[in-house]
This record gives sequence, C-alpha cells and structure tokens, in this order.
Amino acid sequence: MRIAFAGTPAFAAAALQALVESHFDVALVLTQPDRPAGRGLRESPSAVKQLALHFGLSIAQPLTLRNEEIVAQLRSTAAQALVVAAYGLILPGSVLDLFPAGCINIHASLLPRWRGAAPIQRAILAGDRETGISIMRMEQGLDTGPVYLTRTTPILPDDSAGYLHDRLAELGARCIVEALPQIAQGVLAPLPQPVDGVTYAHKITKAEAAINWQRDALDVNRQVRAFNPLPGAFSLLRNEPVKIWRGLPIAGRPGTPGEILSCGPDGIDVACGKGTLKITELQKAGGRKLSAADFLRGLSPAPGERFGS
Repeated sequence: MRIAFAGTPAFAAAALQALVESHFDVALVLTQPDRPAGRGLRESPSAVKQLALHFGLSIAQPLTLRNEEIVAQLRSTAAQALVVAAYGLILPGSVLDLFPAGCINIHASLLPRWRGAAPIQRAILAGDRETGISIMRMEQGLDTGPVYLTRTTPILPDDSAGYLHDRLAELGARCIVEALPQIAQGVLAPLPQPVDGVTYAHKITKAEAAINWQRDALDVNRQVRAFNPLPGAFSLLRNEPVKIWRGLPIAGRPGTPGEILSCGPDGIDVACGKGTLKITELQKAGGRKLSAADFLRGLSPAPGERFGS
C-alpha cells in the first residue's frame, strides 16, 4: 500500500518505523522544520526526519500546508492515504480531500475523551484509570472524525507521562499497521464519535507545573507524573526552584501544606492539603536528577522547612 506520512516527535517516529518495517510504500514524509534544541540551541531535525533520513525516504518540511506547491507534491505521490501522528500543522480541506482512503490519524486517547494537544498528560492529571489509541479519519474539526478502531491500555499508579507515552507510541504503531490495509480494502468502517463524553486536552502550560501543596497528595502526585518529563513539576525551596520528578502519596502525619515533615534516604516527606507526598527523585536548578538520598547529601533541608513561595 502506497502512503504518505506526516509526523514530528518520537511518538510519530514509532509509527513510521513500524510502517516501513511492515513494507508499506512510504512515498513522502512531512515533518516540522528543524528547530533549535538542547543547551546550545542548535538547529535539530525532528525524530521523524532522523528516521526518514535513515530509511532514505523523501522528506518535505513546509511551514504550512496551505499552499498549492505542497498540495501538488502530495498529489504527485499517488498515495492512497496520508497517515498523521502528532504532526503539528493543521491539514486544510485541500489536503484532507486528496487521498482515496483519506487522512488517517493516530491519536493517543480513547476518543471522544481528550481531543486535542496533550491527551497523555490530561489523562494522568484527571486520574483516568485507562487510556489508549484511536485510529480515526480526519476532518476539519479538532479530533472530531469517525473512529476506525481503538485499543486500550491501563494507566498504572506509577506511570509518568514519559512511560505512558512510550507504551502508547508502541501501541499506536501496531494499530496503524493493523488498520491501514483494512481501511484501504473497505473492510474497516469508521464509526461516528459519541456525542457524550467529549473532553479537551488543552496544551500544557509551564504555570501548571507549579505545585500547589494545598491539594490532596494524590493530586500532587498526578501532577508530578503528568509533567515528567516535560515541563517538570516544580516548587521553591529556600527561594530556589526544585523540580520534583517522582514521589509517592502516603498517609503521613498532619502538617502545614508544603512543610517538610521528615527527611531520609527513602525520601523527603512533604505535607499536602490532605495526606503526604514522599519525594523520591528531584533536581536543583542547573543540577542533575538525584535520588532523595543523593539530594540530601548536597542540600540538607530540615523538618519544618517548607516547599513553596
């Protein structure tokens, strides 16, 4: 089956690799232009571009799809479908209507729940017990198109967004390989999304990563997990930002929210509005991620000190 592919980050690269290794004929790969990255802010290719170069695939990096040149290039591929995964550009009608089998999106949620930009983080923040992959036919609305298939995976109590992302990327890759031939043959028909149960996964802002210790320890722990690896949940300690990468909600003794109740090699216990968060991995500004035991060797907060402003 001849296809075109549009995607940018590692989530999309997993799907592209599975498609190539499953012998789909990838005629063209669309990905975002190279962006500054890393401490040196050097122009860096996306994960999808790096993989496409490895496989020797044709690549295009348009700033927009709203021009006839890129539409003509896509038309010239004679692809049956455009597979889309976390691409980052809006597909206009001139592209959506271009392919006989349509534009097929790999979305990291169980639609219609968590339409939008950050479904993985939003599912963790909301305390969802499961999520999954939806393979859907794209239309003009934001993730509103009919769904060909879904596959679920549990959200484990210690899942970070990073761990869940990797699991969903692998699941999405398997799903698209399974679904595409059936879609092309007309065997798999898309079903309209239910009207009920729609939620929106709005883009994550850095301000959301600031920990509010007044909240329940379960909520604070979800915040830590949802923002690991990006942007990283944080709080102030001695007026310096500290990122908190991993913790465990426990039933510790009462204290003022943000108060350090105890410190030990197994973790730093911090009082929340309800319950306690035992911090087990954290990082000072400019430093590296450390276990609580290693962190305490360099900075020794005492019980009674507080996280927060």
